Amino acid sequence: MKKIAIPLENGVLSAHFGHCQKFAIVEVDSNKIINVQELTPPEHAPGLYPPWLAKYGITDVIAGGMGQKAIAIFNQNNINVFVGAPVKNAEELVSDFIEDKLVLNANYCRPGEHERHENCGN
Repeated sequence: MKKIAIPLENGVLSAHFGHCQKFAIVEVDSNKIINVQELTPPEHAPGLYPPWLAKYGITDVIAGGMGQKAIAIFNQNNINVFVGAPVKNAEELVSDFIEDKLVLNANYCRPGEHERHENCGN
């Protein structure tokens, strides 16, 4: 079974991972969505979300933009990260993911861009 976390803003993928309103947690078994729930994250702080999501048994994260450091921390917590996903709702993204139709365009944020939102598309 997979548990996929997707950062949401107004019900769709949040363009900026660290500033999402909620996380959709989508459980997938035998390539079928079996459960979807939403969690409100704690206030954002660098490095906080990877271990917080790991406590919920998350195996994968589908995101818009994310920095390399965050990706490394997720990987240290045994969570796969897929960045550059299009703005869709969580079920559409996971359906695309399990059907191997998810189109990803690399969207990596670099340090210092979080204030300006330049070059990372956020």
